[in-house]
Amino acid sequence: MLALYHDQGLIAVKTAAFGTATNWTLGLPIIRTSVDHGTAFALAGTGRVDVGPLRNVVDTTLDLLAGPSRDTV
Repeated sequence: MLALYHDQGLIAVKTAAFGTATNWTLGLPIIRTSVDHGTAFALAGTGRVDVGPLRNVVDTTLDLLAGPSRDTV
């Protein structure tokens, strides 16, 4: 999903892939990614946090940093 504004694409992304999607911010001189659900600050320290979405974002970010693989070029 590509959207000009955050809120334009958020409903579609959350409906299709809540907890597994990665937000990318384009147009910056750095790679900036984040989880699709926000900070979940209210859950911090409760022991009820699902770390799966963060793992997905870290994997996606590492893939972006690595660039295209030789298999796909």
